[in-house]
Amino acid sequence: MEDHESQRKVRILCLHGFRTSGEILKQLVLRWPEPVLQKLDLVFLDGPFPAQGRSDVEGIFDPPYFEWFQANEEFTEYTNFEECLAYIEDYMLKNGPFDGFLSFSQGAILAAALPGMQAQVLKQKLIVFCCLNFPFIDSKLTLFRF
Repeated sequence: MEDHESQRKVRILCLHGFRTSGEILKQLVLRWPEPVLQKLDLVFLDGPFPAQGRSDVEGIFDPPYFEWFQANEEFTEYTNFEECLAYIEDYMLKNGPFDGFLSFSQGAILAAALPGMQAQVLKQKLIVFCCLNFPFIDSKLTLFRF
């Protein structure tokens, strides 16, 4: 008889990028090979704030679009960052446990900040960062083709 822990899927909280959504990230991740997906329990969370401007994925993916937090053009001042971390922590406490994160772009910034909470209540074993530098992408469509 196999140990229950060895049968359990790895539970991953997925954090989307700036002005996209959990549903958009889900559509992209579900393109991964089936043998990989069968081992994962993926949970896709939307950011707490509706997008406050145009999304780069308009015309490619349907709304609604969300933001995790806001920043000025120089990325020196942030708004709602602490509130966003509290939102994710609350979600994890109510819906966890999670073994780790899969994150993209703005979500990856948060996934990098969240391990600091491990000493308190969040104990992730895995963090996957999926990041792209937009200025080096030839077209927006290239970003979403695998």
